[in-house]
Amino acid sequence: MRTALAIARKELSIYFTTPWAYAVFTAMQAIASFFFVSGLSDFQRAQAHARQAGWEQVPPMFRNLTDGVMVPFWNSVMIITIFVVPFLSMRLFAEERRNKTFELLMASPIRPVEIVLGKYLGGLGIVTATLGLTLIFPLLLTWLGAGESGTAIEWGTVLLGYAGLLLWGATCMALGLFISALTQSQMVAALVTFAVLLPWMLLRGLAQNTEEPVRSVLNYISFSSQLSGMLSGVLDSQTPVFFVSVIVLALLLCHRAVESRRWA
Repeated sequence: MRTALAIARKELSIYFTTPWAYAVFTAMQAIASFFFVSGLSDFQRAQAHARQAGWEQVPPMFRNLTDGVMVPFWNSVMIITIFVVPFLSMRLFAEERRNKTFELLMASPIRPVEIVLGKYLGGLGIVTATLGLTLIFPLLLTWLGAGESGTAIEWGTVLLGYAGLLLWGATCMALGLFISALTQSQMVAALVTFAVLLPWMLLRGLAQNTEEPVRSVLNYISFSSQLSGMLSGVLDSQTPVFFVSVIVLALLLCHRAVESRRWA
C-alpha cells in the first residue's frame, strides 16, 4: 500500500505542477457557476410567483433552497463530470505508453495492483478536489441566507448529495482509468470514456420508453436512477453497493489489462 500511495502522490504532483489541473478547475467552476446562478434565478422567480398566486401554484421543490437550487445543481454537476473526468483520466496510462515509460514501469518490481491502485488514488484525488470546489455554492447560500430561524439549507441533505457526487466521480475515474490502460492515445482514451459514460447516464430516459422487465433492468443499471435518491437526501444502501461494485469491476479489468502487458 505504501508503494501505491507513493504513486498516487506522484500522479497528484503531476496534475498540480501543470496548467492542466488549473484549466479543468477554472472550466468546472465557470460552468458550475452558470448553472448555479441559473437555478437561483429560477428559484427566486418561483418564490415571487408563489407570493402573488399562492404557494399551491408552484412545485413543492421551490419551497426551500436545498430542493429548489442544490438538487438541480447537482444534476448539472453530474453532467459536467462526464466531460471533465475523461480529460483527467486519459493520461494516467496512455501517456506512460506513449512515452515508452510503461515498459520501464512493468520491468520494475512494483506489482500491477500497486500501479493500478496508485494511479486510481491519484486520479480520485484530483476528482475530489474538482468536485470539492463546488462546495462554495452551498456555503454561499448558508452565509447569505442565514436568519433567526437558522441556516437556509439542510446540510444533512447537502452532505449526502456530495457523497453521491463523489461516488459518481469515483466511478467515472475508475472507468476512465481502465480505458486509458487499453490505448496509448490520450485523445482516444478520453473519447471512448466519454462515449461509455454518456449513454450509461442516458439509460434512465431510455427506460421510460420500455416495458417491464426491461424497464427495471435499465433503471437499476442507470447511473442517474441510482443517484437520484442520494441527491434528494434519501440514502438507500443499494446505491453505494452498486457504485462500489462498478468501481471494483473496472479496477479489476484495469489490473488484468496492465498485468497482460507485463507478460506481452
